[in-house]
Amino acid sequence: MNYTKFKLKPREEIAGLVNNYDALFIYICGKCYEEFVALVPDECGVLRGFLAEQNKNVVGSYVIDFLCNKEQLQKRIAQSKILLGQSDALLVLSCGIGVQTVADLLETTAVYAVGDTMEQSGQHGISLCESKCAGCATCFLSLTQGICPLTNCSKELLNGPCGGAKNGKCEVSKDKDCGWEKIYKRLKRTQFDFAGQPVQFRKYNKIDFKQFNDYNNTIRSKRAENFYGGIYPFENKEHTADKPIQKFPDTEIVVIPLHQHLGNICESLVKVGDVVKIGQKIGDSKSFMSSPIHSSVSGKVIAVEPRPHPVLDGDIMSVVIQSDGKNILDDSVKPNDDYENITEEHLRKIIHDKGIVGLGGAQCPTHVKLRASKPIDTLLLNGCECEPYITADDRLMVERPREIIVGMQILLKILKLQKGIVAIESNKQKAIEVMKETITMLGLKSNIEVAEVKTKYPQGSERMLIKKILNRDVPLGGLPPEVGVVVNNVGTSFAVYNAVVNGIPLIKRIITVSGENCTKPGNYEIKIGTPIKDIINYCFSTSYPLSPISYSLRMGGPMMGVVQKNIEAPIIKGTTCLLALNKFDIIADAERNCIKCGRCVDVCPMELYPLYYWYYKRENSSERLKELEKSGIEMLNSKSRHSALNCIECGCCEYICSSKLSLVDAIKETKKEMVKNTC
Repeated sequence: MNYTKFKLKPREEIAGLVNNYDALFIYICGKCYEEFVALVPDECGVLRGFLAEQNKNVVGSYVIDFLCNKEQLQKRIAQSKILLGQSDALLVLSCGIGVQTVADLLETTAVYAVGDTMEQSGQHGISLCESKCAGCATCFLSLTQGICPLTNCSKELLNGPCGGAKNGKCEVSKDKDCGWEKIYKRLKRTQFDFAGQPVQFRKYNKIDFKQFNDYNNTIRSKRAENFYGGIYPFENKEHTADKPIQKFPDTEIVVIPLHQHLGNICESLVKVGDVVKIGQKIGDSKSFMSSPIHSSVSGKVIAVEPRPHPVLDGDIMSVVIQSDGKNILDDSVKPNDDYENITEEHLRKIIHDKGIVGLGGAQCPTHVKLRASKPIDTLLLNGCECEPYITADDRLMVERPREIIVGMQILLKILKLQKGIVAIESNKQKAIEVMKETITMLGLKSNIEVAEVKTKYPQGSERMLIKKILNRDVPLGGLPPEVGVVVNNVGTSFAVYNAVVNGIPLIKRIITVSGENCTKPGNYEIKIGTPIKDIINYCFSTSYPLSPISYSLRMGGPMMGVVQKNIEAPIIKGTTCLLALNKFDIIADAERNCIKCGRCVDVCPMELYPLYYWYYKRENSSERLKELEKSGIEMLNSKSRHSALNCIECGCCEYICSSKLSLVDAIKETKKEMVKNTC
């Protein structure tokens, strides 16, 4: 079904609009609410051909998807600035919303609508811009230079001002600007000659757009908060937010993968039959981009073999240890009573040797982050925890704030910084209060501050956080150090404290367990290598087994969590949550048709066009990808605005998708293809 909202005006009407102009530039909306099969609307060629017949010089034309997306449109206007300057007027082929958005951004440019809104029954699309379209099927925006009299005038007057406006406000709606006064000012700026312009009679069977306005008013007010895009999913944190951290019961067997970090896999330092102790190093690599692995129990090694991994495809070499239940510490686990006098280089070595990685999910070796090649002026500690359901970091900040702050002091010392910022979302008021009190108690108010940020997903992403707090833009394809920032998770800071002060490697972490049929939801301190099946047996009702047919078991939150296909896989360093969700009646699928509603573009915090990557996957052609994005080899460059390599896989696009397409999977496949093409 096609819900396209506009069509080309009659030829004679267009001829009247362009009669006094020689050089023209064209903006054409790529259309929305139609099956996504064609890149360029058919009307594009028709319009250019007609203008050629009229001996008009078309200086240039841009086909722009979702012309009503103001933020994206601003970038395209900047790209076409030179050609726009060479033209006498701008023709816009779109629905009324797109024309008004263009006119709003080009206040002194003569703008003409060469399209009419099509009559529809009930579907008028969802746009997050402020402009409205009455769907009247006869567009007057060429006469009024991009300001709709029907939606801007409370009386919907089509014959000029009523004379009742006072101080620029309407007498009917006293809080609304007079639409015709706005039109008059616009016509004056563009030096528009009203005489001789063609006028059509209006069709009065317009569409009621109130339901969309109610939605827009809610979302638009929040859209620009903190960063572009993003969503507001149901948080569902109440199940565990007030649950104190509990120690999870020890298990008989732990399976410890030798790959739990970005970078190279470790080699086993033990063999079958060896007796190991808690904190003993059992895996290591000579590579800089790697992190050692330690035993989380004392006992005997019963296998060194490939085992299922919760995140990586296929089986990964793992050390399987049968616990003796004695919890004997290795001799290497020694507290550092004089940790404040340890040198920066020695601190880095401790963090490396103790296997500390980022605990927010990315698992980047922390010692690598602490060797930034660029000058660093700011340390950001990330306590946002924006994913629904997850409350592990929240409880950590509430219950162990001193350890986090001391860990942060250690990080500041290594980076040779005097000040740091702890960022916490506003939905964690208790954590904010406790962290502030702890900073004051430790006498660090002049060194460390708590920044409260508004709750929005994915606020916890490094790029979004840096933009909000420091107003710095991490370059595409770049990392935070390029703008002088190092970002660490609060859990990582806690692990740094344990490593430096207590001498304890990263052998356990706080994990939220929640979801459907979870009889013991909570925040658990769980040893690395604990099999997922043991957690299920302890925390979930045995009356309702977690059947993969009915449930989706995820490691991580509902947005970015990885679906678990094998419950024999273990907990790893990067595990933040174990979550069971009912499967939706409608599962995201790549085989459905995109209706080009543009919602994925509206919510993408990286300002990408996720629908194109789905289309690429369906077309299954790397050449087609280049054509789709019109950027050729730049698509294989992470610094390209549209590169899939810039996707952070937050899942906003899939969450909001009208067609329930598996957009994240499509993007992941695109990334693999792009990397393969560059190898």
